[in-house]
Amino acid sequence: MITRKIVKIDEEKCDGCGLCIPQCQEGAIQIIDGKAKLISDKYCDGLGACLGHCPQDAIIIEDRPADEFDEKAVAKHLQEISSSQSTRQTAPAKSCPAGGCPSARILDLKKEKQGLAGSESKPGNDNPRRSELGHWPVQLSLVPPDAPFLRGTDLLITADCVPFAYADYHKDFLKNKSVVICCPKLDDLGYYKEKLASMFKLSDIKSITILHMEVPCCSGIVAAAKKALADSGKDIPFEEITITIRGQRLFS
Repeated sequence: MITRKIVKIDEEKCDGCGLCIPQCQEGAIQIIDGKAKLISDKYCDGLGACLGHCPQDAIIIEDRPADEFDEKAVAKHLQEISSSQSTRQTAPAKSCPAGGCPSARILDLKKEKQGLAGSESKPGNDNPRRSELGHWPVQLSLVPPDAPFLRGTDLLITADCVPFAYADYHKDFLKNKSVVICCPKLDDLGYYKEKLASMFKLSDIKSITILHMEVPCCSGIVAAAKKALADSGKDIPFEEITITIRGQRLFS
């Protein structure tokens, strides 16, 4: 153990937003019990790439006794993370008693709607408003990177609280787009970064819109998506939209 520069995280200030995680190329920081934590001294190089991305100023660099930075241990650690993410992406959906779990079965809802065209105007229909959802599934962890509904689409990446806050989500945002949803605070942003990078590489996506809440933790998906886009090597138009907890759209 030597005295060297190393990351220190103030857990009282940390709100678990996860913005620091995509910036740490060594995978030294994880969200544990809702707080960012340095999981091992030997994974931290002390350069502080994560500092400027903490909205709460909860991260500093300090000099203290710590294990030496271990590049071999980092490489092994990153390989384990990569293998774990690859397993999660390629593992088949668990079967349901009815034969195939509907949570992961790919459905083209646009074709179904074409077959039901005109039903909205039939007598006795009390709900003239219709869903603009064109496919299933929508949960990012369940959507294959090469899903057919991603090809040539305008992709809407939505933090999953947004449709509850914004009343006209379907009409104003979802119409004519493919969508994936996620929770930037509770989900694994490292995994989502890899998943989105694969989507951007494999599908001819025309545009990307990130729709998130105004709370700081929710913007973690923006950092993950930007890193994924950079990793994919693609040049795709990118837009970020913020929604307040009172259901209003913020304009920059």
